[in-house]
Amino acid sequence: MSQDLRITKEEVEGMLGKPDVVVIDVRSEKAWDAGEAKIKGAIREVPVEVETWSKKYPKDKTLVLYCA
Repeated sequence: MSQDLRITKEEVEGMLGKPDVVVIDVRSEKAWDAGEAKIKGAIREVPVEVETWSKKYPKDKTLVLYCA
């Protein structure tokens, strides 16, 4: 079962590095290329392809999606 929650920057910072958390950058390619701020260890995925890439992550992981 999925949940749609909003969390704060501070909450994300507290989750970084935990083995059960996957941080996913869903910005457009142009925004990602131009952006200076990137979360270390984040994986970039194409937002409109969520139905495809979401299946590759284990269900016991917490996925944190972000855009800037």
